[in-house]
Order: sequence, then structure tokens, then C-alpha cells
Amino acid sequence: MNARSDSELKKWVEQVGSLTAAVNAGYDLRALLDLLAATARDLLGLDVCGVMVPSASGQSLDIVGVSGLPDEYVERVNASHPIRIEPDTTSGAPASRAYLTGVPCGVSDVHEEPESGWTATAKEQGYRSILAVPLTTSAGVLGTLNSYRSVAHEFTADEVEQMKLFAEHAAIALTSCRIRDDLRAQHELIFRSEEIHNKLLDVAVRSGGVKGIATTLRDLLSCGVVIRDANGETLASSDSVPLASTRSAVPVALVPSAAGAAMAAPRLLGERDLVHDDGQHVIVSVFLDGSVVATVWLLEMSERLDALGVRAAEHASVVLSLEMLRQRTAAQAEQEVRGDLLADLIAGADPGSPQVHERATLLGHDLAPPHRLLVAAACRAPGSAAARAGVMSVVDKERAIQRAASAAVRMSAHVRPRPLIAAIRGLVVALWPVDLDQPSGEETLRRAVVGHAGSSALVVTSELEDGIPETYTAVVGALRLTLASGATGGIVALDDLGAAGLLLRYGEPAHLKRYAERTLGSVARYDSDHGTELLRTLRTYLDCDLDRSATAKRLTLHVNTVSQRLRRIEALSGLNLRSPRQTIEARTALMLMEIVEGGATS
Repeated sequence: MNARSDSELKKWVEQVGSLTAAVNAGYDLRALLDLLAATARDLLGLDVCGVMVPSASGQSLDIVGVSGLPDEYVERVNASHPIRIEPDTTSGAPASRAYLTGVPCGVSDVHEEPESGWTATAKEQGYRSILAVPLTTSAGVLGTLNSYRSVAHEFTADEVEQMKLFAEHAAIALTSCRIRDDLRAQHELIFRSEEIHNKLLDVAVRSGGVKGIATTLRDLLSCGVVIRDANGETLASSDSVPLASTRSAVPVALVPSAAGAAMAAPRLLGERDLVHDDGQHVIVSVFLDGSVVATVWLLEMSERLDALGVRAAEHASVVLSLEMLRQRTAAQAEQEVRGDLLADLIAGADPGSPQVHERATLLGHDLAPPHRLLVAAACRAPGSAAARAGVMSVVDKERAIQRAASAAVRMSAHVRPRPLIAAIRGLVVALWPVDLDQPSGEETLRRAVVGHAGSSALVVTSELEDGIPETYTAVVGALRLTLASGATGGIVALDDLGAAGLLLRYGEPAHLKRYAERTLGSVARYDSDHGTELLRTLRTYLDCDLDRSATAKRLTLHVNTVSQRLRRIEALSGLNLRSPRQTIEARTALMLMEIVEGGATS
């Protein structure tokens, strides 16, 4: 450098300064790399100059900036004959060795080198000598600056130093450009992220609801969107996507067939553990009170969701959490008001009074058309997970029934006339319009209870022939009777219970209870005091059509033991169990005990 003329030195300073100016002027990375190659070629009098950096795979070096070669040739070399990064530093192209060792590497005559892929490419283009200098920073080697000459040439120490000096400035310019581009990309990501968040939040503020959020997310990400609750029910869909119920939160309609490849393990996306891909789709979890209350399905987006898309999905999760909280709060408030109205009707409030009519109208209900009354209870089928888990606490049962009632309200929210549904005393109770058969009231309550409160459900229904309070008392009694008989679910109409149904519908509960007490009260007290099973024996005897042998077989007893128990029952109650009339009295008293006592004698 000391031997250069002032004009040459000035040219160096100006050319190096142009690199800094290019970075400050906002050149994109490709333009800057081309400028680096052109400047080095001009300053050092090279035939061709190129800048190489590692490929995305890290297995080869790609030409990313060049001067002296057409773009078509560069693209062909990168695609078909890239410079391979060799596993050792003693073989391979000069660029590979310079990149691995961090020191310049030159070849004075390509024709003297052993035949290989890189020598064939050099000869094809007409290179005879190559010098590769690493672009080194404190973070490591970024790539190489390569000079090519068309004649054999032994590179002098001064030429190597000149290339190293220029490579140092080039590395600084390249690093600065990358930092600037990273900052610009981060700024753009933050700006677009805030824009996305505001769009989603605006939908929620404008009461666009879950459907509006799904539509906005579809527009932002250009994909189908399905939002489901924790039970797999579809809350909203941006497209008409026929998805079945979930299996392990995977749409059945989109699960690979058994003959297909095994599904890959879910892969987390982003840093908040809200987004992951699972097979073809991306799934976004929506949390509320520490539990997943919904999932967002971004259809066919696996491997396609970029960083901005992940941010959009995370924002959607937050906004949906707020929307679900708003809906839950509104639903709880409405459910309380709805429950108060239904409780008042059960207690005897006149459905036709102006006050009741106004309250029902505000809730979207019309009590004028004929209705049926339905009552649903949670059951635990033998052997079910719920049965094996043990008995739920009273508080847990109440909360489960409240959730079931809310679910039934959601399932029927779109139908008109609208049914009146609420949780009353541990049961889901509904006034269901007679003309409304789709959806079925019985099936709606059954699905709601099974989904939230039990492994199965028992639903009892009746027409409102004698007023709401009387029908409610009869239906609840029928439900207790059916449960006491060992039922673990199903749908029962009050009229299907025969004589029991008539007694429940038209009998005064207090009178029925006194009749049962007068007939079999002494036997029930004896069982309670002595731990015997006289009432069970009597019920089985009547169920076996007064056949003592069949009764003994069913109870796994000796016939003489059955006879002794029957004589004890006759002595305590004063009944003659050989009399058809008194046998009917005994059967009726047993049935009334089950109705009035809620199955306590079973």
C-alpha cells in the first residue's frame, strides 16, 4: 500500500467509503453484495469477483454477490454445481478451505489441481487462478471474498494483503447491513403484530364474537379457520369445513388413514407454548383460568406459518380468551336470571301474568305456546371412568349441572321458539315448546349432561296438563323412581310409568307419603334398626310374582329363609301377602316409598 500513488490511495478511500454510504443509504443485501464484488474487482484489477456465504443447508457455499458473470450463470452454478464445504481443510475448493480455516487460500493454476467438481466448473468458465479470502468478524467467518483470473497467476503477499484489507471492510459492511435488516424486520414484525392485535381486538370490541375472530384470522393468514370448545363442539368456522368430533383434539375428517404414515409429534411454534402444529394443521390453545377452553385450527398451515403468522395466532388466542370470558360472564348472569324465572314458575308463578311475561320476553322466551317439561339428571354407568373415580362433592355436582344447563342453552340458542332451560336443585330443567322437535329437547339435555356432568343421563318428560308446579313434582318423582329401579340413563315419559305415573301426576305428595308410612313404615324402621333386608325381600317377592323359590334364587337365599322373612313382614305390617288386594297395597306402598323418599329404600 505504501507504493501506491496518491490517486490510487484516494480511489481506495473513496471506494471503501462508498460501501459505508451504501449501508447507510439502505441498500438491500443482494445489492450491497454485488457492490462489494464490483468494488473489489475494480480496485484489484480482477477478471471476476464474487462473494460466497453458506447455503441454507450449511453444506455448500452459494454465490450471493458477483461482478463479471451473468446472473443466469450464477443461478445455474448455485442450483447444479455449488461449492461444497468439505469435511476437512486439506481438500476442496479454495473457498471451502478459506471458510473452514479462516485464512486466505489461493490456487495459481487450476489446471495443475486434481480433477474434481470445482475444477470442472472453473475450467468451464475459463478460470486459471483463484484467491479466496474469509470474511471474518468477531462472531466468526461469514463467508468468502473470491477473486478469479483467466490466466495462471502466483498471488503475491501484497495482493493477498490487499484482498484481506478489502475483505475486512466488506465484512463490516455486510454485518452492518444484516444488523440493519434484522432491526428493520423486527420493527416490521412488531408493527404488523400490533396491527394484527388491533384488528382482532377491534372485532371483539365491536361484538363480532367468535365468528368475527375466525373470519378476521382467515383474512390475515389466508387459510381455513375452525374454533372449537374444550368438548370438541364447533363454535365458529370461517369456511364450510365438515369436521367431525375431535379425537385427541384432532379432526376425525382430517386424520391420516391407518395405512398412512404415523403422525409426527406436535411441534411447538413461538415462545409462549400456545401454538403447535400437529400433522397437516396448526392448533392454537385458548386458556382461561389455567385451563384450555377452546382451540383454534388453522387448516393446512403446518410448515407454512411464518413468525408473523405465529404472532397472529398468539394474539388470536389472547383475544379469544377475553371473548370467552365475556361470554362466560354474560352467560352466568343470564343463567341466574333464567334460573330465577324457572324457579318462580315451578313455585307457582302465573305464566300469563304481565310481570312473568315481561321477564320471559327480556330473555327471549315466549311462554304462551304449549310446552313440555323435561328434567335431566346425571348418572354414572357401572364401570365408567366417572363411577371408578368415586363420588363427586356436592359443590362439584352443582357446578357440573350448571355447566350442563349452560351447554344446553348454547345448543338451543339458534332455535325459535326458544326453550327455557336452567339448573334447578341439582337437575337440568327445561320448558320445551311442543312444536319444537328439531333439535329434540330430550337429546339436547342428554348431550349437555353427558358432556359436562356424568357418563350418562336420565331424562324424564311430560306434557303440561296440570300446571308447571304439579307437573314438575310428578316428573321429579318419576325421575327418582326410575333411578331407584336401577336405571343408569335413557329417556322416560311420565305416561310410560303406568300406575306410578298416575299417582305421581294426581296424588298429593303428603297423602302418598302417609299411605306408604301407614302400610310399610314399621317394616322400614325394623330394617333400619336391625340391619335387615325385609323391604328388599318383599320387593323381590312381588317382582317374582309371589314365587318363593324364584325369590330365594334371585336373593341367593334358602327358601325357608325367604318364608321366615315374609312372615316377619306380615307380623310387622299386618298385611296378608296371600291376599291379592293386600299384595297390591304392599306393591303400591313400595312404589310410593321410592317416589317420596327419592329411592332411599332401594
